[in-house]
Formats: sequence, structure tokens, C-alpha cells
Amino acid sequence: MEPLEVLSRVSRLARHLDRARRLAFSEHQLEPWEFDVLTSLRRAGAPYQLSPGQLLTQTLVTSGTMTNRIDRLAKKGLVERLPDPSDRRGVLVRLTPEGRDRADQALAGLLEQERAILAQLSRTQRGELAALLRQLTAPFDNIPG
Repeated sequence: MEPLEVLSRVSRLARHLDRARRLAFSEHQLEPWEFDVLTSLRRAGAPYQLSPGQLLTQTLVTSGTMTNRIDRLAKKGLVERLPDPSDRRGVLVRLTPEGRDRADQALAGLLEQERAILAQLSRTQRGELAALLRQLTAPFDNIPG
């Protein structure tokens, strides 16, 4: 029964985290997948742009799904497509100022939600838990999807 003692709690926590994420994103009119794409561009640093292929790698979706997502985000004014100066046939996807603001605000809301979840643990306990979870998830992070 030992695995259930741990993994059932991890599963329950995942459901609470999913709810917290959805709440944080919905307050900024974002879906979780939109946040993932926007924050991938944000992490790229100025000028906050990546090729669609780079976005595929970071978000782990198919090219058709990514095309659809870029179209929808562009329609909302959160990203824009630009010609790739290094490849005449290529495009770059760039975060617009509105997309950057929305991603930053949603991230702040998410961090607030997650801090509340972790508030009952001390800084030392949070560090220990992060190290244990890193150790537990490491084998999955190295498996090609």
C-alpha cells in the first residue's frame, strides 16, 4: 500500500494545482495552452520570438496543433507572425506587447495561487520536496515522447 500513500496524494495535489492554474489563467482570459505558448515566447527573451518548430519542441504538440494555436493567438492579438530574416520560407512567432502583459499577469496570478498551496511548508521543507520530486520525475524527463 506504500505507493498509494504517496502517489494518491500526488494525484490529488495535481488536481488542486490544475484548478489553481485554470483559475489564474481564466482571470486573464487565457486557456492553459495559451499560457504555455506565450510563456515559451517570454522565456526566449527579447525580442520574444521563436520559430514554430522551436515552439513545437517546447510545448510538445504536433505541427498541426501548433499552427492552429498560433492562428488563434494571432487573432487575439497576443502573437504576430513575421518573416524569418535567415530563411526566406520561414516565419517567426513574436509575442506582442499585449501578449507579454497578459502572460506576465497570468504568471503573477499563478505564483500567488501556488504560494498559497505551499504556504504550510517551511522554506526547508519546500526545498526538500522539490529535490525529492526532481529525483522522482527525472527518469520520465529523459524519455523521448
